[in-house]
Amino acid sequence: MLHNRKHREAIVGGMFLAPASILLFTFVILPIIISAILSLVKYNGFGNMEWVGLQNYFDAFSDRDFKVSMINTIIYVLVTVPLQTVISLLIAAVLAARFRNTFGQFVRGTMFVPVLCSSVLAGTVFYYLFASDSESAVNLLLAMFGFDKENWLGQRSTALMIICLVAVWKNIGYYLVIFYAGIMEAPRTLFEAARVDGATNIQQFFYVTLPSIRPILYLVVTLGTIWAFQVFDLTYVMTRGGPGNATLSPVLMVYNTAFSNRQLGYASAIACILAFFIFIITIAQRFAFREKVGGDE
Repeated sequence: MLHNRKHREAIVGGMFLAPASILLFTFVILPIIISAILSLVKYNGFGNMEWVGLQNYFDAFSDRDFKVSMINTIIYVLVTVPLQTVISLLIAAVLAARFRNTFGQFVRGTMFVPVLCSSVLAGTVFYYLFASDSESAVNLLLAMFGFDKENWLGQRSTALMIICLVAVWKNIGYYLVIFYAGIMEAPRTLFEAARVDGATNIQQFFYVTLPSIRPILYLVVTLGTIWAFQVFDLTYVMTRGGPGNATLSPVLMVYNTAFSNRQLGYASAIACILAFFIFIITIAQRFAFREKVGGDE
């Protein structure tokens, strides 16, 4: 009787898991397998595949454009992830400490609006804000203070930084909500004890708030890093990877290689290298946070 009951429960559990498992296999696991296979062949989307082994990987590592795209993305990650993490954390801490009211809810809701906008929409809006002509919003504002117009997205020195700032603006609201929820879940007794001991607000932040949300901090940094390495929408809409290759990203290079140059095998190799690189970075972050996540883990 007990055996039959467990058997029925296993069948029911399998039925509930089946739809999600099918979707996971179809849209995640299967594309990864196909990409790994394609990375070992020369294929233009039509005709027969030509087996080349690891040649696509060797070509990628000797490709100057791929090296530049990786450097651009690393710079993008080093700028966006710390900025969006620090800014969202500070705003969340201030709101949790001082504005647990309607105003605080309004601020959180307002800052979450950019998250709801698609990256294509955000990129298009900022593309026109920073357009090179003298009628663009930013150049008109600069002209009011006597500055000359700038070709913001057409200069190597500014194009990538503009994209970084747009990404930070768009992502702050998402991480703000996560940090705020984590701070609100922290035991109130810790803050009360700190206040009784005479701790200032800054001391409470560093010695109570931060230790309490270390798992949340790990989550935010990890997600931010993974998503930053996959940047595509903003660079495609705002600069197409230019000027030159100043804003070229590996994902944009995969897109161009696969759909413009019809080199599906080479594009798949670049995608696999990027996926492996992200995996290594994620593992490194896990070890870096090893003593911070889960207490005495």
